[in-house]
Amino acid sequence: MENTIRVERAKKRITQAELAKQVHVSRQTIHAVENKKFVPSTLLALKIARYFGIAIEDLFILEKSDLEN
Repeated sequence: MENTIRVERAKKRITQAELAKQVHVSRQTIHAVENKKFVPSTLLALKIARYFGIAIEDLFILEKSDLEN
């Protein structure tokens, strides 16, 4: 699943650690989500989207391969 977390962080000029603190997870979790090594829970995805003030569908984009699994 693609995501635009890195882009949104750049717009706000915040680090992974700062985002992690805001959504109550570790920096490593944010790193893993950004790099598509970890698919976040629905709750975490919603928290991140709400933090950035954007729709969850604009932050996380399903790829065709995601629909085939």
